[in-house]
Amino acid sequence: MASPGVAAVDRALTILSAFDGEPNALTLAALSRRTGFYKSTLLRLIASLQAHGYVLQLPDGRYHLGPTPFRLGAVYQRANHLYDHVMPVLRQLVAAGTESPSFHVRHDARQRLCVFRVDSQHSTLDRVEAGALLPLDRGAAGKVILAFDDAKGETFAAIREAFMALSFGERDPDCAGIAAPVFGADGKLVGALSVSGPKPRFTPATIAAMSAQVLQGALRLTHALGGRNDALGRAAKQAA
Repeated sequence: MASPGVAAVDRALTILSAFDGEPNALTLAALSRRTGFYKSTLLRLIASLQAHGYVLQLPDGRYHLGPTPFRLGAVYQRANHLYDHVMPVLRQLVAAGTESPSFHVRHDARQRLCVFRVDSQHSTLDRVEAGALLPLDRGAAGKVILAFDDAKGETFAAIREAFMALSFGERDPDCAGIAAPVFGADGKLVGALSVSGPKPRFTPATIAAMSAQVLQGALRLTHALGGRNDALGRAAKQAA
């Protein structure tokens, strides 16, 4: 369905989205395949994106994201005061020996954004990076976001009651995850704190230990963001 916005802006944003999930630079032909745009259209739009630092052209002719998206990402983090609050909690989880922790927020109706990520001290198959877009309907963090955005159904009701979601092989067949909600000063969901790693390391004993650590981390982060949720506090205390 066509966007109600300006067509040229929509096309420019489509070009930027073509780089999502692609760490390597892209040729003009690859961008044409990913966007469905003619090369002549791409060249006109890319010229404007280059002028504002959104896209860079490498000496070999390929294109890559420029510095502006990264600068705006840093502005977003500072504006929301998330980095200074979230990263200490993620590092505490790693220091406690959990699997790799991350923090996710809703991106749109179908996706979540991994805003922050710290790799664990263990080897891991779960190579999620900050900035990655992941499905909302698969994975523990996605289910937490849906549940506390009032998704209907028994599964989501159970997550709201437990303040916890578990996932085994939903997003990645070899990985598992645990997630808990984080709330802001207005009492609304800010995002989901999660840990994820290889399924074989998610035994009943480690699930119990990491569930308690994730719940306590979510509670600390909620308090740091000016929020309060007594039910989350009770869940964290019960899991400890």
